[in-house]
Amino acid sequence: MLSCHNLTQTYLSGGRQLTVLNDITFSLESGGFLAIVGPSGSGKTTLLGLLAGLDRPTRGQVILDGHDLGTLTEDQRARLRAAKVGFVFQSFQLIPTLTARENVQVPLELRGEPAEARANELLERVGLGERGHHYPAQLSGGEQQRVALARAFSTRPRILFADEPTGNLDARTGATVIGLMRDLNEELGTTLVLVTHDLTLASLARRTIRLADGQVVEDTGQ
Repeated sequence: MLSCHNLTQTYLSGGRQLTVLNDITFSLESGGFLAIVGPSGSGKTTLLGLLAGLDRPTRGQVILDGHDLGTLTEDQRARLRAAKVGFVFQSFQLIPTLTARENVQVPLELRGEPAEARANELLERVGLGERGHHYPAQLSGGEQQRVALARAFSTRPRILFADEPTGNLDARTGATVIGLMRDLNEELGTTLVLVTHDLTLASLARRTIRLADGQVVEDTGQ
């Protein structure tokens, strides 16, 4: 489903070259659940952005569901993400003027697909069936993240990227959110890539890659 080869990312900082990622190579099977862990500054979020095609590497290759991202234009990568990729972020990224149900419906409506029944189904699945008419400001942090999770799965993405999805949640609520991600991964076959600094949550994944100073220092899949 996903592979990267010799992935390297460098930036100019203060007149010198800074290497954020150095020669990252691994592959992930369809339906897999991978956690990428490491301390702040280890390159986790940079790697996630490259894997999702949000940025281009200085060197190396990313293949997402058979598509070499390096050969695609920015518009082609955007269309690929719209068709195959879901995202969950630490800051929820809900539209404040829309209800929970309407937030879940947005990706489906943008694709011209029936939305209301699917949104209701997913809100029920994440335990918010009775909260669909509430606005984000009326929901707790954990509830907002569950809405974001329902939205991410609304289009049945082939792969879901989650960047510190529990960073703004307490430990118990965070474990609930990751548990829901794991359940949906198993039920729908969606490949999951989770970036987290929380090793307890990372242990729920079936595979863990640990980064340090932009390099893979441990891969439980090898």
